[in-house]
Amino acid sequence: MKFYAMNGAGNRFAIFDGRGNEFALTSELAISIGAKGGPLGSKGCDQIMVIRQSTRGDAFMEIWNNDGGQVEACGNATRCVGWLLLRESGAEQVTIETAAGLLLAKATSESTSAESTSGQASQKDKFQISVDMGQPNLEWDQIPLKEYMDTRVIDVKVGPIDAPILARPGAVNMGNPHCVFFVDDVEATAVETLGPMLEFHPLFPEQANIGFAQVLGPHHMRLRVWERGAGLTLACGTGACAAVVAAVRQSRMERKVRVDVDGGTLHIDWRASDDHVIMTGPVELEGSGELAL
Repeated sequence: MKFYAMNGAGNRFAIFDGRGNEFALTSELAISIGAKGGPLGSKGCDQIMVIRQSTRGDAFMEIWNNDGGQVEACGNATRCVGWLLLRESGAEQVTIETAAGLLLAKATSESTSAESTSGQASQKDKFQISVDMGQPNLEWDQIPLKEYMDTRVIDVKVGPIDAPILARPGAVNMGNPHCVFFVDDVEATAVETLGPMLEFHPLFPEQANIGFAQVLGPHHMRLRVWERGAGLTLACGTGACAAVVAAVRQSRMERKVRVDVDGGTLHIDWRASDDHVIMTGPVELEGSGELAL
């Protein structure tokens, strides 16, 4: 079975085309594909995608985390799959169906060198792909939360009740649940310790992606995300969208934001005209291979 190895701003994927066969991915197979030392080499991958036939769009995207669980949405994977479909069809834009709804992807520009947040340039081809992620879900039962509360600021704290080290996060659903904390210094925040603890907070019946955002200016953010079922990744597309929405709702930032993640830069525009969130960023085709089933 042929697969493509791709990444979106460092968020790494194995992508299988299951449109012409009866390829069925299982939890056990997803775990083995995503593991370090598996078919994608020493790095492994964060998620596994299977492209399926769709009656509503150009293709359906099935999404698996490297822990063997299925999820509804992945923004960076949508951009990667979008690039594959755009290259295949020659169209200006494609519609990708996911469990969370229909998403529109299109190419914006391309270059052969792109800088990461570390300032180092990659010599591999990188392509800028934009995806309309739709409107964010903001009601408590859409996140979902276990009980009613205003999702602009939810009651999740870390540390002593009277002097918490983290508090007042925002909650947003971008096809999957996100809880976003705003911190003074994201590099000094213990993301790998706090992330797995907060992912399973009892307020989140379906778990949650945990974002740690540092506001650098009205249009500039630094972000790290602990993804449910995948852990700390170099980028999280829905996490970047959710962080900007949460920041705007807490009057911290404007609607057009550059988001620096560990693997590169994403540009998020929460359009005032229709409340759709537009995410633009690099995708990279690392190579392809075959998996013996």
